[in-house]
Amino acid sequence: MRKRLLSWFSDNARDLPWRRDHSPYRVWISEIMCQQTQVATVLPYFERFLSTYPTIRDLADADESQLMRMWEGLGYYRRARSLHAAAKKMVEEHNGEFPESFDDVLALPGIGRYTAGAIQSISRNKAFPILEGNTQRVFSRWIGLTVPPTEKVAQARLWELSDKMLPRRKADDRSNGPAGFNQAAMELGALICSPRSPKCDECPVATMCHANQMGLQDEIPGKISKVQYESRTELAVVIFRDDRYLVRTIPEGVRFAGMIDFPRAGPPEAADVVGMESWLADQLGGDVRIGMCLKTIKHAVTRYRMTLHVHIGEWIADGDRVAESGPIPDSWQWATVDELADMPMSVTGRKIVRLLDRPQRSLFSEL
Repeated sequence: MRKRLLSWFSDNARDLPWRRDHSPYRVWISEIMCQQTQVATVLPYFERFLSTYPTIRDLADADESQLMRMWEGLGYYRRARSLHAAAKKMVEEHNGEFPESFDDVLALPGIGRYTAGAIQSISRNKAFPILEGNTQRVFSRWIGLTVPPTEKVAQARLWELSDKMLPRRKADDRSNGPAGFNQAAMELGALICSPRSPKCDECPVATMCHANQMGLQDEIPGKISKVQYESRTELAVVIFRDDRYLVRTIPEGVRFAGMIDFPRAGPPEAADVVGMESWLADQLGGDVRIGMCLKTIKHAVTRYRMTLHVHIGEWIADGDRVAESGPIPDSWQWATVDELADMPMSVTGRKIVRLLDRPQRSLFSEL
């Protein structure tokens, strides 16, 4: 099975930048970026990221705002903050080098058992098993595992299989060692052994696969509990003055922490427009009046199906409309559209910026 799989991989492996240069740093960045994100989406981000931060020290010294702007659009922004923290730890504790031992790699922020094993096996050809979405599905089908792979007993069995399948006699040969096998198993899951309608007629190990032999490809892996999405409605407010817009740096502990956003809230802080006016008044001082809705944006964030209503607003303090030069609380600032272009924002925050084109600003001036 190994021989067939590795032979198939040598002929069919995708040409990916972290395979051309498999240093631990590059493999680490690719693994973090590919979490919850398709490879095709990751590729341009990976190239830009490595051009900007070619070394661990460069990443450790990165300006957090610039780093978050670089990550914008990939989602799951905690990953970028974990990369930054891990790079700083490597500078402080490992002289700016990627640690050698599995335990030291595992101790880095944002790295779990799978990622640590992937880095050590792919970059250093060490015999560490890996288990992620693709290999979890591939291995389950190989052994005809009908138990859902997320269950504890199934996880233990799959980790055991992943370890036993690793080549050890040719550990000095990347193409036939753990590096080759782990990447081949993941590639098989990505290109052939897909979740639905797997291409068993193109699979190099179909005759050895229990799911294929029993005709259970569509039933294995067992049903995984689907995420139960919740509906959530939020409001965002565009407060403007002399072509500048009021935005804030999102605080720690809040979704998209460290990024820049327009005033935004939802339940329990702001269940409706009146609640939003009250919440913003508490945040800013004075009174906030919310006007017409500019746009409604629907999007998904983790387990939520979001509806975002974007409104125009006014901020009034001491009876006067607040000027851009007036005092504002810490973490808040006035910014032009051009300045916002260089600030890190969520996908919906960026969509709001696109609303603020010249015709739209003319509309604001008339209201």
